[in-house]
Amino acid sequence: MVKYLLFDLDGTLTDPKEGITKCFQYALEAFGIAPPAADELTWVIGPPLMESFMQGCGFSEERAKEATAKYRERYEPVGWQENQAYPGIADELARLREAGFVLALATSKPEHMAERILEHFGLADYFEVIGGASRDLSRTRKEEVLRYTLDRLGVEDMDEVLMIGDRKYDVEGAGQLGIPCLGVTWGYGSREELEKAGATAIAGSVREMADYCLSLII
Repeated sequence: MVKYLLFDLDGTLTDPKEGITKCFQYALEAFGIAPPAADELTWVIGPPLMESFMQGCGFSEERAKEATAKYRERYEPVGWQENQAYPGIADELARLREAGFVLALATSKPEHMAERILEHFGLADYFEVIGGASRDLSRTRKEEVLRYTLDRLGVEDMDEVLMIGDRKYDVEGAGQLGIPCLGVTWGYGSREELEKAGATAIAGSVREMADYCLSLII
């Protein structure tokens, strides 16, 4: 029986498009690169920043670290607020908590920023653990964040865990630990992306997501 629900943040609980794309543009401009429009940068929502700069922009590891620092130069004071919680998400988190699930966050966003965002939107109290990437970039990949979050929860049986996220990185990261993943389509990953990555099931709305989770204990 599933007891623990691990949630992604960006594209799952909140819509961070404005802040993330503006900060990515800011970082590219610092390197003299004319940035694409925001609608052409939604692919950066989900993966670790280092990966986006290296694989998406062809940066070396060293240059990607510099670009990540430049991104955070704008994100930490301003960009994190250019964000909004998805309608209905608080109500459904409350419903899941009331049903007896233990909720945790597992995001590739730096943990201190994830905490700040959840507090800002009044969502932090729903989560037993808020797990995120480390400040020194030693923990950024989804499977690393998931393992760290599960360790903090004291989980030993992966059959008790379900990951919930909007991108292939959530599905694949969970899969590396033997955890099923419910894909959601209101974020930035398509149904096709989620299916190809091996999502256990797919929810098209916040309500449908919660109903699926509740079906696992009925």
